[in-house]
Amino acid sequence: MSWTDIGTLDDIPVRGARVVKTGHGCIAVFRTTADEVFALDDACPHKGGPLSEGIVHGDSVTCPLHSRVFAFATGEAQGADTEVTQTYPVKVEDGRLMLDLSKLADRSAA
Repeated sequence: MSWTDIGTLDDIPVRGARVVKTGHGCIAVFRTTADEVFALDDACPHKGGPLSEGIVHGDSVTCPLHSRVFAFATGEAQGADTEVTQTYPVKVEDGRLMLDLSKLADRSAA
């Protein structure tokens, strides 16, 4: 894995998100009430809604356009067999957020 420092945990509000813009697309990094962090493509696979503007609850986010709920761990939508958004490894190390963008680069190279 190739970890990229994207800021501090405190840069993301509890139950909120931050968008990381890359040359290959935008990634939404979420923070839960338990200070866990998760990263997903920022665009909902259904209608392209900005997941970073959705409602964070538990270990999921609700799309602001059509209320589809996506699990942070898997990117899968509840009740929709085909709607899945890409997840990315993210971790907190010494208070810093570290994001692995290798999946994004691999996908864009294909």
